Order: sequence, then C-alpha cells, then structure tokens
Amino acid sequence: MQRSYQIMTNMNRKKIVTFGELLLRFSKPGQLRLTQGDLFTSKYGGSEANVAVSLATQGEDVTYITRLPDTPVGHAGAMSLAELGVDTSHVLYGGQRIGTYYFEPAAGMRAAKVIYDRNGSAYSDLKPGMIPWREILKDCNYFHVSGITAAISQQAADATFEALDVADELGITVCFDINYRKNLWKYEGAEPRKTLSRMLSRCDMMFGDAIEFDWLSQHPQPPFTATDSNFEMQMKEYGEWFDELHAAYPRVKHWMMGMRNIVSSNHHTLTALLYTDNKLLQAPIMDIPDVVEPVGVGDAFMGGWLHAISLFPNDMQKQLNYSLAAAALKNTIPGDFNLSTEEEILDVKI
Repeated sequence: MQRSYQIMTNMNRKKIVTFGELLLRFSKPGQLRLTQGDLFTSKYGGSEANVAVSLATQGEDVTYITRLPDTPVGHAGAMSLAELGVDTSHVLYGGQRIGTYYFEPAAGMRAAKVIYDRNGSAYSDLKPGMIPWREILKDCNYFHVSGITAAISQQAADATFEALDVADELGITVCFDINYRKNLWKYEGAEPRKTLSRMLSRCDMMFGDAIEFDWLSQHPQPPFTATDSNFEMQMKEYGEWFDELHAAYPRVKHWMMGMRNIVSSNHHTLTALLYTDNKLLQAPIMDIPDVVEPVGVGDAFMGGWLHAISLFPNDMQKQLNYSLAAAALKNTIPGDFNLSTEEEILDVKI
C-alpha cells in the first residue's frame, strides 16, 4: 500500500463509543479439545471490546461501555482494556457474574467450536435507564454496536435501542455489525430477524460476513470459493444484490461485507466488498496460508474502517483496502484482540 497518508493527530482523532458485553474466554492449551487435559487458559474479549482495542491501538479516542460484576474478575476485565488505551471510565458495575465462552480451535478437518455461557451475566441484567447515554455520547462522532449487543436478553436489547435513540437525537453516525449468532437468541420472545432489521434501519454504516448477509436478506448471493488470489468475483450479481438491500434500508450509506473461504483450518482466503453511492468496490483477495487464529477478524475490519475514514478521507478504495489489511493481520494474532498498529497495517502488501 502506498505510504501517502494523513498522520493521525489530536486534530483529526474522532471520539468513538462502542457498546456490548465483555467476555472471559477459556481455551485449552495448543490444539487440545475442551474435553482434554486439566488446564484452561483465559483471555478477555467480545466483539465490541475487540473493536475498541483495535481503534485504541491505531491511535483513536475510544470509549467502551458495558456492565461488569463488581468483583476482581470484572475489574480485571476493564483493566485489560484500559491497559491497551481504551477509556473504561464509564463501565457500569453490578450484577452477579461475567459472561464467558469456551473456544476450541480448528485443526485439520476438525472445525472450531464455540460454547457460550452468558445467562445471568451482569450485562444480561442491564436495563434502560442504567447508563447515562447523553453524558457518554456528547461530542461523540461514531457509535458502534452489533447484533450481539441486543441478543443476550430483552433488557439488553431495550438498553441498546435506548442508546440508538439518544445517538439519533444527537446526530451521531451509527456503525452496526450484524454479528448474528443463532445460539445467543434464547430469551423468551426473542425475534432476531425483526430486532436486527430494526437496528439496521437505525444505522449509517453496516458490516457483516457473507453468511450473515444471506440470512438477513433471505436472498443467497454468489458463493466466494477462492483458493488463491486469482479468483474472479461476480461483481454484477453482487451489485444487483446490494441495490435490493439498499432499497430496503435506505439510511445505510456504507454497506461492507467480509468474505472468507476456509481452504483448510490454517489456510484462508479473504476479501471484502463496499457498496456506497450506488457503486461497488472490491478489496484485493488476500491468500493467508498460515492462519494462527481467525477469532475477531470482522471486528478488526471494523476497527480498521473507523480509523481509515480519517486516514484516507477522500479515497474509499484505500479505506476498504486498509480495513481488509487490518482483518488479515488479525489472523496472525492469538486471542480476540487485533493488536496491530496503523504502521503495521499500512505495511501489509495489498
């Protein structure tokens, strides 16, 4: 990537707020299955926290909002973000426990496995009125949420829409990652398609992977089956498909879709599309032959995108390419967080 870019300074840093549930992740060492051995390793993570860390690592002014238990485990989670430059001064404390998940990595023909344990978490008991949104969002430029933000409980969903209401009142740009996880929508009366469609109608920028776009639109798209960087995309068909989506959700100005083909457990291909102003752009296909860990790749893309808006304010192709480079680098980093700096992302050959 060419190095003709705008250096991030205090003059062009944006205030960004992300909102969601911080999780404690457990895995067995190496490639062990969850049923093997007697030792778990732990890391903190969660989609919206991952975006916050990525932005802070790239030099942005980012605040993370969540609810954690007032225990050493809850405070350690907030500290893990603060140590990486994220503002956690508005984290709410209360409730009984932190949400967790168990991750078993892919190996050979064996697929990765994720098991959630989030019922009764401090975040799931979050209710409207608990978070002072007007105070937090004043002077904010971008507010980032995801479908997971509203998936844990009805109260958390109501608190999410409360935040979106305030963001609309204040004229804040809303960024939304659909992040559809069917195993999370378990509360009584949960209606994921209806709820996520409502959220989408309230946002200005939207990201999702190809599977999530298929689910949302109920209209299958051309498959991405690249095994190397020479694959040819069906851009005409994708353009028509985005035209239909934009007609249904006209507020969304930027539609971003990440596309991954898993050639093997440690060999992936990656690209992304950006639809804006009735134009469709594609990032180059990246061939990643030595994947370390793919968790958080979409979050890394979003962190890259929200940073690239200022870095390349008049070049949407560079914004898209930078975002994909950030996502590609996350494949090389263990854990949920993308700890890649702006300089490292710019150095990726794309």
